[in-house]
Amino acid sequence: MTSGARPNVVVLDYGSGNVHSALKALESAGAEVELTADPQKVAAADGLLVPGVGAFSAVMAQLEAVRGAEKIERRLAGGRPVLGICVGMQVMFDRGVERGSDVEGLGEWPGTVDELKADVLPHMGWNTVDAPDDSQLFAGVADERFYFVHSYAAQTWSIEPDGRRAAPKVTWADHGGPFIAAVENGPLWATQFHPEKSGQPGIRLLSNWLQTL
Repeated sequence: MTSGARPNVVVLDYGSGNVHSALKALESAGAEVELTADPQKVAAADGLLVPGVGAFSAVMAQLEAVRGAEKIERRLAGGRPVLGICVGMQVMFDRGVERGSDVEGLGEWPGTVDELKADVLPHMGWNTVDAPDDSQLFAGVADERFYFVHSYAAQTWSIEPDGRRAAPKVTWADHGGPFIAAVENGPLWATQFHPEKSGQPGIRLLSNWLQTL
């Protein structure tokens, strides 16, 4: 990306519903956006956004149909930025256990996505987050509320700093117990909440990501 240019972001088109709001939010945050699964465009974009709504197993099946895992893995292997949202974050973990199904995820992070331990599900609405002080993603919006709609999440984090690379930055939220609300880990960032449905704080958060591309 040349200095001063709007970064080019591809939203991965694999059949996930309700991507229109993500496209518009990225444009508002300052990106040139395209919805596509074209492998050359996915590889060449400054940033790749992986959306996701619905069941973990369905999203994995849809990704497999367009060789999405391969496209995501190739970008990450080259240090190319990827942002996952909602189930697009969940599939980055090893496994998803949902309604009796146990499905293998992309395995970028260790851990299992399973049902929240809350009396009221889904967790739907606005909630605060507990972001690290040095978070780039939450710069200027760490005290804001973001919009969640989910019943499942990763609830543990097991990657420890090894001294050879920057430690992952993990942001937490609470609904019946703590769960992972966002991760910043090298080129792979993700949020459990929907920044595209979170008003101006969500736009600012997406802008923070775009500034790293």
